[in-house]
Amino acid sequence: MENIDILKRLRYALDIKDSDMAEIFKMGGVTLTKADVQELLKYNDSSDAAALKKDNPSPGNQICNNHMLESFLNGFIIFKRGKKEPKPGESGDSNFMINDDRNVNNVFLKKVKIALAFTGDDMLAVFKAGGAELSNGELSALLRREGQRNYKVCGDRYVRVFLKGLAERCRKK
Repeated sequence: MENIDILKRLRYALDIKDSDMAEIFKMGGVTLTKADVQELLKYNDSSDAAALKKDNPSPGNQICNNHMLESFLNGFIIFKRGKKEPKPGESGDSNFMINDDRNVNNVFLKKVKIALAFTGDDMLAVFKAGGAELSNGELSALLRREGQRNYKVCGDRYVRVFLKGLAERCRKK
């Protein structure tokens, strides 16, 4: 699943406004204006975005790469839960966890879980609302850090189902 699709579906599911999206990006360390966000979300085909970037290299015309998506997710955590004060001896830098395209979906699930303060039961309920029955063990495997025992790479299907369930759960309120 493309990063821009994840961003668009999350925006729809949680009904995030363009101005809030720009603020969230800023909190995550990427400066975009409301117009830049609108331009970024306008294109979903990476070839269109690449062609647009070549013609007009403004920040809003960038392809939503892994760094940009993770910056948004880090900003989303701050937006929802507030800035975390670093403990003595820790750096205040955001923790970027996306190393390659394989673990984007796992990091997405972890960071959305943190931002929305979901428990494991909440996550399972969202997956169920989206049409997938996961066990606690399967969810745990998806939320583990890469390299840990029983880590499982999260496929695009799980992200689609999660975002569908999140939309059903959050938009009907």
